[in-house]
Amino acid sequence: MKAILSVFDKTGLAEFAGALRGAGFDLVSTGGTSAAISAAGLPVTQVSELTGFPEILDGRVKTLHPKVHGGILARRGLDSHADQLAEHGIEAIDLVAVNLYPFVETVMRPGAALEDALENIDIGGPTLIRAAAKNFPSVIVVVDPADYAWLAERIRGHAPVTIDERRSLAQKAFQHVALYDTSVSHYLLDGDPRPASSRLEALPDTFTLGYERTGALRYGENPHQAGAIYSDPMSTGGIARAEQLSGPEVSFNNALDGEAAWRVVSDFQEPAAVVVKHNNPCGLALDDDQPAAYRKAYEGDTMSAYGGIVAFNRTLTAATAKAMRGVLYHVVIAPDFETEAMEILKKRKQARVLRAQPARGPAERLDVRKVSGGVLAQSEDAIEEDPASWEVKSRRAPTDGEIADLAFAWKAAKHVKSNAIVLARDNALAGMGAGQPNRVTSVHLALRIAGERSRGAVLASDAYFPFADGVELAAEGGVTAIAEPGGSIRDDDVIAAADRLGLALVFTGVRHFRH
Repeated sequence: MKAILSVFDKTGLAEFAGALRGAGFDLVSTGGTSAAISAAGLPVTQVSELTGFPEILDGRVKTLHPKVHGGILARRGLDSHADQLAEHGIEAIDLVAVNLYPFVETVMRPGAALEDALENIDIGGPTLIRAAAKNFPSVIVVVDPADYAWLAERIRGHAPVTIDERRSLAQKAFQHVALYDTSVSHYLLDGDPRPASSRLEALPDTFTLGYERTGALRYGENPHQAGAIYSDPMSTGGIARAEQLSGPEVSFNNALDGEAAWRVVSDFQEPAAVVVKHNNPCGLALDDDQPAAYRKAYEGDTMSAYGGIVAFNRTLTAATAKAMRGVLYHVVIAPDFETEAMEILKKRKQARVLRAQPARGPAERLDVRKVSGGVLAQSEDAIEEDPASWEVKSRRAPTDGEIADLAFAWKAAKHVKSNAIVLARDNALAGMGAGQPNRVTSVHLALRIAGERSRGAVLASDAYFPFADGVELAAEGGVTAIAEPGGSIRDDDVIAAADRLGLALVFTGVRHFRH
């Protein structure tokens, strides 16, 4: 029996190689793997001795040879294959243990050059893996050191590895290569210097998504559904890579709502606090004084805040943790936490405390949503907007204070489910209406939540008002200024209503649907 071992990750290698040797396997290896096996006191044959051909091109070509791949791909029990092996002096290979060059780790280092990336694109490794996985009924393929222990136990006991277990190892092997290739593809796509001549050309003709499971979730959206969290090897930060510092196990809904909260605060340069419930910000505020920002966010909708998610884009202070007392939050998210703040939060047994950083990576440019039979993909809703470019449509121009509030409300509306209506004043959310089948109902909900706070507030609408009724209802609630994209066939009716009611109305020229 013969085994080829060629691994970058040498975790458990010596023990596994020892088990193979003890069971009568001849070990064949290359480079650093061979040195590690020899250092463990085990005999090992160099691939160049097996093939009769030296490594060339600085090691780029070493295992790409018929005496390697013929031995892997020959079907056992097929006389014609056995005859050809004998004719060419090729020995069958029964086990292949390979994992790949650290491409992701290399390109994620600050300042990594293209040359570094290219030298860490593995060629021989994926070829060995694919060959062995293709022939899994005859060849055991192992890419994960976590599988060494149970395989070693079988091999020591001369127990068979079943066809289902071989199939499972082959599936894992193909997935290992697929994730690797996806990472290389995303790296090259991210560095593509060609300008896109249209919005469509900004999206690739074909793409794959590659993720690795990094954690289990208590369950899916409901207890009868399984749930897990996966991370993109080519991305950093984000909720998928958040560090849990305390609290119970995170659920699917915790992670989903946490993502919504983290996206909101990450969109603001100013110190921000947000409270999210069921994927919508029900409270949001900006303030250099973090406890004040939190209190304003909480007051945006004190009823909905209960059992929600709270997030901050600055280190969470002890003063803020104290201000949060008395309110149940299932998740608390921040880029870091003061020591005293953590001591306070750890006493909240139902609060999952997550330390997160903004998400960065090639795949972050794409917003992908599953549909039956495929996915929808779009570029991220990330656009530089300048309130100075907005077009004043009403006779009365908004005051400087109203413009500042409209800018805040407009950015907040981008994170609210459509049809989105946001009421705001003094950099704080006063009321919000979301996810309704018509816009006037969202206005009604936002006013109901805001109550008296709607008087003197401004309103942002993620899309145009199709009728004047939404503007009229807002005016009844005391709203003084409105920002909306414009573009309705009844824009003149909406403008006329704003003028009749004394409201300032601006058209942003941009829509921010979020379904």
